[in-house]
Amino acid sequence: MQGELIKRAVGLMENGTVNRVLGWRRGEFVYDITPSVFSDKDDLEKNFVYNEFCGNNLSRYLVQESEKEGKIAVFLKPCDTYSFNQLCTEHRIKRDNVYIIGIECYGKTSADLLREKGISAILDAKNNNGTLIVETVYGEKQIPMMDVMAERCVSCKSKKHVIYDELIGEDGSVLDSHRFDQVEEIEKMTAEERFNFWRGELSRCIRCNACRDVCPACTCEKCVFDNPKSGIRNKGAADDFEENMYHIIRAYHVAGRCTDCGECSRVCPEHIPLHLLNRKYIKDYNELYGPFMAGAEIGQVSPMCDFTKEKDAEPSIVQKGGAE
Repeated sequence: MQGELIKRAVGLMENGTVNRVLGWRRGEFVYDITPSVFSDKDDLEKNFVYNEFCGNNLSRYLVQESEKEGKIAVFLKPCDTYSFNQLCTEHRIKRDNVYIIGIECYGKTSADLLREKGISAILDAKNNNGTLIVETVYGEKQIPMMDVMAERCVSCKSKKHVIYDELIGEDGSVLDSHRFDQVEEIEKMTAEERFNFWRGELSRCIRCNACRDVCPACTCEKCVFDNPKSGIRNKGAADDFEENMYHIIRAYHVAGRCTDCGECSRVCPEHIPLHLLNRKYIKDYNELYGPFMAGAEIGQVSPMCDFTKEKDAEPSIVQKGGAE
């Protein structure tokens, strides 16, 4: 598909539809992928990549790019389009300045998952009908794609794009992905077990802010964690309370706005399952207010921003399927 994407991007630049393209660029290694803006056709043709490691959600980068002169083209996977819609709802992206090319996606992997399976020195990787064929310096390796697929892709909520200007490949449908199974397992724990679980996970946090910096819902121009007068500025945690507080505050900040894209967990160098905090809130919304998915459409109102006395559940009362 990479060649098809490059050809289409070049065509849009040549006919004047856009003056630049937001996509992916390979770094030092094939799996070292970084979001990148291409304003030169030669650069695009030589360095644009789309492979099994392009899991980055590009929507966040449009907050600044859509403010610039001219229209920008962007390639969005199905899950990315939810984030795009949510950012448009929050007036963070100028929709008229963006040309969306939807691309089909059947899941992404990461070098970390491959290394866990004993595969290293990766030169290339291709998904061949569910089998990942990995070229390494030691020869070719084959492994079932499901064994090295990112968790967010295993529990993907939708293969359907909720917005695009044109589509490359097939459009899918909303999935029954069982993405709340892990949340339910944690809910079954005793209060002490849950506390110990999250203390064990959050105690590894090194406050690098990678989760915040990559999150499509974290687009404040001035973050409270960057304010030296706030008392909670970015620094090494003084105690376990501060370790917990950072992620709890961030989870509350994105409540009702998180599209469950999984970027927070993908970039965490300590592999903390941060997405489970956000999924807990999403699960609660569904039980309290009925099915809701942030970013499903532009302009929808989150349950956290609306109150209907006749329909909203009373505090502490959970009614599956929504209150009546």
